[in-house]
Amino acid sequence: MDNSVRSRPRVGHIQFLNCLPLYWGLARTGTLLDLELSKDTPERLSEQLIRGELDIAPVTLVEFLRNADDLVAFPDLAVGCDGPVMSCVIVSQLPLDRLDGARVALGSTSRTSVRLAQLLLAERYGIAPDYYTCPPDLGLMMQEADAAVLIGDAALRASLHDAPRLGLEVHDLGRMWKEWTGLPFVFAVWAARRDYLEREPLIVRKAHEAFLASRDLSLEEVAKVAEQAARWESFDAELLERYFTTLDFRLGPEQLAGIAEFARRTGPTTGFPADVRVRMLPADADGTGPRS
Repeated sequence: MDNSVRSRPRVGHIQFLNCLPLYWGLARTGTLLDLELSKDTPERLSEQLIRGELDIAPVTLVEFLRNADDLVAFPDLAVGCDGPVMSCVIVSQLPLDRLDGARVALGSTSRTSVRLAQLLLAERYGIAPDYYTCPPDLGLMMQEADAAVLIGDAALRASLHDAPRLGLEVHDLGRMWKEWTGLPFVFAVWAARRDYLEREPLIVRKAHEAFLASRDLSLEEVAKVAEQAARWESFDAELLERYFTTLDFRLGPEQLAGIAEFARRTGPTTGFPADVRVRMLPADADGTGPRS
């Protein structure tokens, strides 16, 4: 489609429960129709944004940092945690310090959670498992592996339903990072392509404002959001409300410090500089000047 005649931004939507509060309010505020939404996994949405197939999207932290020169992050908007996250976990048949050389299955839906798990196991526990990638199905993973890294809805189901039934240990990656560094962790940020921002600064700003308003409304009415989500999910409303209020949807100074620490520890081995610059959507009216 010709960019000069497109009226609605192409916006990505992660099809996990952890992003529901960021999208639920769009319908309530009437801004949903102003966006051309595409639903997919975090990894695929990140790839589509980087290829220019989307204008604005949630992007996993690793892919954002790898492509930081081409992307501008939305202030105060992310999916992260400041302690437990519930939906990014290592499920294990063995204590973590006994996984050296053991088979560890990596769910194939988010490079950031995988890299975080590898970092924690290597530097906090001093172990080097034998990693392999596979679809995020705990039952299949445990047939060939001693532990598995899972994110999103699959992680919730595994940690709350399957792991207790199977007698498996569950280790929350958000809690592990917080205990190790004292910092929040950001799994995904919302970003616009820099070239799209230069063409459509007002549309980008309105999209940012719409997502902030959606998040704030969803958290104000979080019991209602959880109740509605429980109608089609395998989790009850009480658990979903606890999950939505456990997640951290902010991107401020503390979250940026967490990003900087992750980049410092992983950048040289993950494809971005240890001191990578995070460009933020600026406060100026035309929305074209970068800020770090």
